[in-house]
Amino acid sequence: MKENFEGLWQSPEDVLTTTFDIGHEELVIVRDIEVFSHCEHHLTPFHGVAHVGYIPSGKITGLSKIARLVDMYSRRPQVQERLTTQIADAMVEILKPLGVIVIIDCEHLCMSMRGVKKSNARTTTSAVRGVLQNTATRAEAVSLITNR
Repeated sequence: MKENFEGLWQSPEDVLTTTFDIGHEELVIVRDIEVFSHCEHHLTPFHGVAHVGYIPSGKITGLSKIARLVDMYSRRPQVQERLTTQIADAMVEILKPLGVIVIIDCEHLCMSMRGVKKSNARTTTSAVRGVLQNTATRAEAVSLITNR
């Protein structure tokens, strides 16, 4: 049980520790990051993928640090909406990028195995910050995320 909720004892500052000042100011996207979390209302799992993109303001972080940030917030009793927002806000607060986009798509077992019992229903949430709120920039990021 402790492993499932170890994110409760971590902070984003513990995760986004490695940065590199390389002057990069173009879009960076890490997509298809596995998400495993637990609904805070029913303590049933939800799982899916997260896509995290950002436009650095010169300072980048290690790509694995982004996946670790997703894991950290996922390993707490959560709602997907807050999970999405927490990831975006932590990126903004710590890395100070020009923009951030986070899209999470999950299946919630609280909907599949109980209550409404809709096993193929998926929930998609997004959080967009900074210059990625610009329609064209946002469209570019979404295109790169969805381009398989």
